[in-house]
Amino acid sequence: MTETIHHLKTIEQRLLWLSHWMIHNANHIRPKVDGIKIGGHQASSASMVSIMTALYFSALRPEDRVAVKPHASPIFHAMQYLMGNLSREKMENFRGYGGVQSYPSRTKDVDDVDFSTGSVGLGVAITSFASIIQDYIKAKSWGDDISLGRMVALVGDAELDEGNVYEALQEGWKNDLRNCWWIIDYNRQSLDGIVREGLFDRVEKIFDAFGWDVVRVKHGVLQRAAFREPGGEKLRQWIDACSNQDYSALTFMGGAVWRKRLMDDLGDQGDVTALLDRRSDDQLADLMENLGGNCTETMAETFASIDHDRPTCFLAYTVKGWGTPIAGHKDNHGGLMNSTQMSEWQKHMGVAEGAEWEPFATVEDVSALKAFLDQVPFFSKGARRYHDAAVDVPAIEAPKGTELSTQMAFGKILDDLSKGSSTLAERIVTTSPDVTGTTNLGPWVNRRKLFARTEQSDAFIENRIPSTAKWEFTPQGQHIELGIAEMNLFLLLGAAGLSHSLFGKRLIPIGTVYDPFVCRGLDALNYACYQDARFMIVGTPSGVTLSPEGGAHQSIGTPLIGMSQDGLAAFEPAFADELAVIMEWAFDYLQRDGEGDPDERTWLRDETGGSVYLRLTTNPIEQPGTRADDDFRRGAIDGAYWLRKPGPNCDVVLAYQGAVAPEVIRAAGLLSDSRRDVGVLAVTSADRLNAGWTAAQRARSRGNKTALSHIERLLGDLPSHCQMITVIDGHPATLSWLGGVCGHRTIPLGVEHFGQTGTIGDLYSHFGIDAASIIEKVNGLTTGRRATSASL
Repeated sequence: MTETIHHLKTIEQRLLWLSHWMIHNANHIRPKVDGIKIGGHQASSASMVSIMTALYFSALRPEDRVAVKPHASPIFHAMQYLMGNLSREKMENFRGYGGVQSYPSRTKDVDDVDFSTGSVGLGVAITSFASIIQDYIKAKSWGDDISLGRMVALVGDAELDEGNVYEALQEGWKNDLRNCWWIIDYNRQSLDGIVREGLFDRVEKIFDAFGWDVVRVKHGVLQRAAFREPGGEKLRQWIDACSNQDYSALTFMGGAVWRKRLMDDLGDQGDVTALLDRRSDDQLADLMENLGGNCTETMAETFASIDHDRPTCFLAYTVKGWGTPIAGHKDNHGGLMNSTQMSEWQKHMGVAEGAEWEPFATVEDVSALKAFLDQVPFFSKGARRYHDAAVDVPAIEAPKGTELSTQMAFGKILDDLSKGSSTLAERIVTTSPDVTGTTNLGPWVNRRKLFARTEQSDAFIENRIPSTAKWEFTPQGQHIELGIAEMNLFLLLGAAGLSHSLFGKRLIPIGTVYDPFVCRGLDALNYACYQDARFMIVGTPSGVTLSPEGGAHQSIGTPLIGMSQDGLAAFEPAFADELAVIMEWAFDYLQRDGEGDPDERTWLRDETGGSVYLRLTTNPIEQPGTRADDDFRRGAIDGAYWLRKPGPNCDVVLAYQGAVAPEVIRAAGLLSDSRRDVGVLAVTSADRLNAGWTAAQRARSRGNKTALSHIERLLGDLPSHCQMITVIDGHPATLSWLGGVCGHRTIPLGVEHFGQTGTIGDLYSHFGIDAASIIEKVNGLTTGRRATSASL
């Protein structure tokens, strides 16, 4: 054990140096192109170095997964560099183009990142949902061969200000969370100041209320040894009572000031004075900074003492900037050691000039340390990115019915899948933030049941009380029930959407949410997409089409979110047959992982796949006849098709997306007497149309003159005088850009302001997206054109 502690201490000092040198190089040595600070959080890294050393090189096993505190990324990368998993070139280019990222990234870093972090709080919470997904997989016959690991979050104490952390605690309690560790770097400093006194006493009560074990790690081995000396108990009491601000300030000022303060407060008591006198100023500083989280030996012992799978929160007291000249300073969060400080510190660390990048520069017995590193369990299997084969997607039939809403059609498609025995149906996991029934997941859940690690009976079923919801909880269940917290929805979808990589078992996650409340979980949605998690999110009901619900439930800007969110293909079908085609394609798209070469038919990078967003409504509309031709199917997937093909003399095209289809079709019919060549463009995905268009433009600018996108082909034959009216139950900017494709004058119609209650007809008329308003705009186009011609 003594030899192990010696190696851990050596590793700790190597990681401390390498991480800080990497930051220093980026800020003070590497040429500055932009003239701005690069940054890198030296102090936040230093406070974590002992914790991470003990965790990775002593406690973890390959099946464990870790979300690293964003500001501790330099320690993580230094660790990978020490292990030979990261090149010096990447280290030297920290925060540069092609170098290691500012914060750990699954998709942009080349080393073994388990969870991306950066938006504080989200990396903490996703570990609890990953643990739930791990249990979900383990409970299934096709997943019982996985090894259960601990899902670990390294947490900055200021991250506990994030509300989503507490939402996740509640959801974890409801789902019988286990195998989850949160390790809090309690350095009591944030970007703007010092953490309030007594805060964690209250936080600890919250953890306890939700069934977590809380382990306080306050004193290191030096302090505990000193406490056993005569006068040591008085010193311990003084340390425990010292305010956060005072402790930080005294740490920065050093041993002599520590001595004066302690003598002023505790001197003339014989045993305490003797305890202090036995130590030099440097030794006294080492003693006072030897908090539990800054002691590798203490952290290793603490981790090793946990012999259960209950969720555990470690409160590790640390000094921000520990071991460096800026330790404890109030401004050290964004501050860096200057060149003079670094030069002095380099001498203190014993690193020779020219050996700054050498992984083992200060190691006395390199072979012994390398032998130790070769035996570290966590790194024994190399990179821990797993794979699972894509599951076959059966044909998805369009639901039958003369009048259907897209939300109803979605429920029928899932219900049909639930009746079968396909591998796809087996791997689907659904979830919803307390809107399972109202988003049409009910039939799926009734057949496939809800997930729980232990059986839970339904009193309504047992007592034969009629109910449409048969909520049976079982380990075989395929629906995970969530409370009303959209952040939790997207974090769970993110964890489930990484299951093939984290656990080697592919899931097809589907989440439903009221469309306006996509915005409530937007940070977590972006976070899930940034990690390249694969899932389907169904936003329904949407728009002012949800007329009686009023403005609070009527979404406006979500189509623009769908267009702008990277990693997410957004669709808004109007008809059930469109939805069936899109879902069949989407189930395959979620599983793709190719090289990303553009599909020359659309100029989209469909080979790489991604997640899918469906914006659906509750308004039943008349369905078209059977449509199974390739142009329709391809158009529905690519983003648009001609519902009514324009003639050679077309002067007006009506383009729509989603629920307003009946209004546009009605307007086109009323216009047909005077305008035989009116075209009707059915847009299923403004997102894919726009992405293909911009991709084709980039390809042409790079020399490929033949690059042509789907929307350019659709609009390319329209006469130059043709004008367009675009219509959507959402923000008009969603489709307004269509006029720029081939230069046609365009009037975009849509919703720009909060809605109100009323009938669909009332609201469509109020916002000018009904048939009468469309016809009015068409007639206005003609009048305007005549007036312009006359003036010329």
